[in-house]
Order: sequence, then structure tokens, then C-alpha cells
Amino acid sequence: MKDILLDTHIWIWLTAERYENLSEKAYKVLKEGKRKWISVISIWEVSKLVEKKRIILSIPLLDWIKRSLIEHEISVAHLEPEICVESCSLEGFHQDPVDKLIMATSRVLSIPLISADRSIQEFKGVNVIW
Repeated sequence: MKDILLDTHIWIWLTAERYENLSEKAYKVLKEGKRKWISVISIWEVSKLVEKKRIILSIPLLDWIKRSLIEHEISVAHLEPEICVESCSLEGFHQDPVDKLIMATSRVLSIPLISADRSIQEFKGVNVIW
């Protein structure tokens, strides 16, 4: 496995070194040193979590984001037209646009998604590692 896409909560757990939240398989894949990706929508989602005080950071948000990307060698997948269109074709999946955009990113880039989210794991159209 070359590349992997991190769901937003996986990115947060990785950065916070909350490895106990990960499955053994997810932990192993993360530690194998493969190229890690996040969707740019995950940056927005973390920003909203900070704004709503659902997570508290010890440093300014932008510093946290930049430090995390550098320290964990994470690339950012931007919302290309193909991803936006694909996110609207996930029939049978709930209506959370963030989840849909992350799943579409996985599909368009043809890379597996690490996610603890049961609804994502149960959706047949995405290669999920957990």
C-alpha cells in the first residue's frame, strides 16, 4: 500500500499521539511510513471543531495544522472538480457533506481511507482500513 487517506479524527488522533484509539491494523498502516494524505475539508472540519470549542489546542490553530502536516509528512488533497462531483454520487450514504467529500477523495485518488466511522466502514463503495 503506497498512499493512505486519513479521516479527520484519525488525523487528530495521530497528531495528538492517541494511538490507543486506533485499531491494530490502522496503527500498523500509519506506522509503516507510507505517504499520508488528508482532504483539505479536514482542515476546515478541525477549524470548526476549534471554533465550537469541541477541541482545545495548546497553540494557535494554523500553527497546529502546519506543524502536524510537517511532523507527520501529510499531504493535502485539494477539492478538485472530480472530487466535488464524486461526492454527490455516493447513493445510500448519509448527508454529511464532509464525510462525502472525504470518501470521494479516497475514490478519486484510488487510495484507501483510514476511518473509525462505522457508517463509512459499512459503505461498500470505499476502500476503508480499520
